[in-house]
Amino acid sequence: MTEQAMTEQVDQGRRRLLVAATAATGAVGAAFAAAPFLASWQPSARAKALGAPVEVDVGKLEPGAMLKVEWRGKPVWVVRRTPGMLATLKAAEQFLLDPNSDGSDQPEYAKNETRAVKPEYLVVLGVCTHLGCSPLAKFTPNDVTVSADWPGGFFCPCHGSKFDLAGRVWSGVPAPSNLPVPPYQWVADTRVLVGAEGAAAA
Repeated sequence: MTEQAMTEQVDQGRRRLLVAATAATGAVGAAFAAAPFLASWQPSARAKALGAPVEVDVGKLEPGAMLKVEWRGKPVWVVRRTPGMLATLKAAEQFLLDPNSDGSDQPEYAKNETRAVKPEYLVVLGVCTHLGCSPLAKFTPNDVTVSADWPGGFFCPCHGSKFDLAGRVWSGVPAPSNLPVPPYQWVADTRVLVGAEGAAAA
């Protein structure tokens, strides 16, 4: 083999090596460039936290009391209803716009008279279905009578909408439907997980 042929063979080998090295470097660079771009498509930690289920411990919630938590930027109320408070629900039906919650937003397992998995505990979004104001809790543990004047429950100060102790809307007020019930799940006797999709009673 002549010296010129050997030189050409070496040059061809170098060329192949340089092409392969350049291609490999380009692929690595493209991967590094794409990683932040693809990561930007993922929801942020804050967005994940806003949509994540919220666990609520109701072990210290007294009968007749209510606690408030936040889920997806909205207030959630958990009310521990007394027997007297539960007794108002049946009597209230004649005054309600949607007593059976047919046109209201709640999971199927909360579509009942108490709008709850456990009748003692109401879990409801504290957002008026009229214009999104937050109603006020207006009740005492011993509410046992119902009249057309409304005995108590939740009252929206923005435009006067009224709801009973199951979050069902009173007739003749601006709100068009009952307070929404979020998806939730009982994970223990005294712990409820708000935002657990499609979850029924434990």
